[in-house]
Amino acid sequence: MSEQKTASLEMFRAYKSIGDQAMTPAEERFERRRQTSGLILAPLLGAVMLFAPLDLPWNQQSLAAVFIFTMVLWLTEAIPIPIASLLGVALMILFGVAPANEVLASFGNTIVLLYLGAFFLAQALLKHGVAQRIAYSVLGSRVVGDSVVKMIVAFGAVTCVFSAFVSNTVTVAMLLPTALGLIVAVSRQLGQEDPTKLRIGTALLLMLSFSASIGGAITPVGAPHQLIGRDLIEAATGNTISFFSWVGVALCAAIPLFGFLVLLLTKLNKPEVTRLAGLRDSMRAEREKAGRMSRGGVAVLAVFGLVVIGWLTPGFLGLVAGTESEIYTAVGDVLDEGIVAIVGAALLFLIPVAWKKREFAMTWGDAVKTDWGTLLFIICAAAFGSQLSSTGLAERVGQLLGDTFGVADVVVLTFVAVLLAILISEVGSNLAAVGVVVPIVISICTASGIDPTLPALAATFGSSFGFMLPISTPQNALVYATGAVPITRMVRSGIVFDVLAAVFVTASVTLTGRLFGIV
Repeated sequence: MSEQKTASLEMFRAYKSIGDQAMTPAEERFERRRQTSGLILAPLLGAVMLFAPLDLPWNQQSLAAVFIFTMVLWLTEAIPIPIASLLGVALMILFGVAPANEVLASFGNTIVLLYLGAFFLAQALLKHGVAQRIAYSVLGSRVVGDSVVKMIVAFGAVTCVFSAFVSNTVTVAMLLPTALGLIVAVSRQLGQEDPTKLRIGTALLLMLSFSASIGGAITPVGAPHQLIGRDLIEAATGNTISFFSWVGVALCAAIPLFGFLVLLLTKLNKPEVTRLAGLRDSMRAEREKAGRMSRGGVAVLAVFGLVVIGWLTPGFLGLVAGTESEIYTAVGDVLDEGIVAIVGAALLFLIPVAWKKREFAMTWGDAVKTDWGTLLFIICAAAFGSQLSSTGLAERVGQLLGDTFGVADVVVLTFVAVLLAILISEVGSNLAAVGVVVPIVISICTASGIDPTLPALAATFGSSFGFMLPISTPQNALVYATGAVPITRMVRSGIVFDVLAAVFVTASVTLTGRLFGIV
């Protein structure tokens, strides 16, 4: 099967390489114009805000100017988002928004440990090939057999599970060669010379991409911007959103959403065949070729399981014994998510896999592959959120918006927040969506006397979604780059799924938020 995979990759590259297909000329022109507009508009709008004759204290007006400046850079990506974030933090200090020790307090937040620990664990899972082994086991099972639809569902399920803990983009890149090999096998059975023309290919690849976004929203560590959103909510409201509570609410949206995704993709891109002869046998052969799981793989799975238990335990105790109970308080103080993550990651550097060679499950060479840019954005976004609240600017902006547009029903406000976050994710980035929408939603709710927890949480979920365009998410770009996903089919499937996602997220958050103790 490995030879088939290599051949399949070469066949797809023969049509258009990833570099060529990542963006069309029209999309490249759009991106250049977007970046250029950011370089012009960011300082211009920031200066207008800074010198506008407004009845605001200096720290609020200067913060508003810096935030607008930074927000434009985020949305247009005129410069790398992490650099724009660092620049924004520096400008807050230079313009006297607050002293340096207050602005930089977020650099000591436990969210840093949570992100680092989660990333180290994800790197270990990939290093020891745990994800591929599980994928082959699922695809080679009797449940899937030779059924094409079950294969598509299985691909989506495996992708969801791993993207809940591993980067969406890495998960898709890891499973993409297997998907391409299967598409080529189908094309050969059907006598189709061009595998990129198959509807089954479109359905399988869109399932791979879209299910990664769904899975990434299931846990707070599934995507970096979700940690930012949760931190902003907790800082503004004082409510703690536990790992357990997040997963409970997210699953109530993810499970039905996944079901509708299967129906949508198989109806709009109906597979040419219902069964693929030899599918199960080829997957079992790949699994057998990989052999038994290594010591490192076993160690990583064991540590990963312990970490997940540590993340879920406080929330489960809160649900059973109540959040006011002594046991919940004691366990919650000890099992801080950031501490659990970093202890679990540290264990990987202590568990030997080849003692004579002094080889361990994880090395520092693996660890330094961390996405430090995203970590910087998380820290800087938390700094902005803290200052928006402490200076009183968020409350003032919320009051202004509430007076202008009126006080909306919490369900309507939640739905609008999700749609706005999805829209920004479509043309910008997930990071920009949560950094822009969540503070605005919190401001409006606070000024209107509405608890912002649920609407802001829904907006955070919404920022994880963007299904319509190749530029919406990196995983969309990856599958589009194969040439097997026409832009028209991605847009047609994506726009329907965007609306479905907004509906299910709104329903899940508003109906189950109290059940899982979020408010």
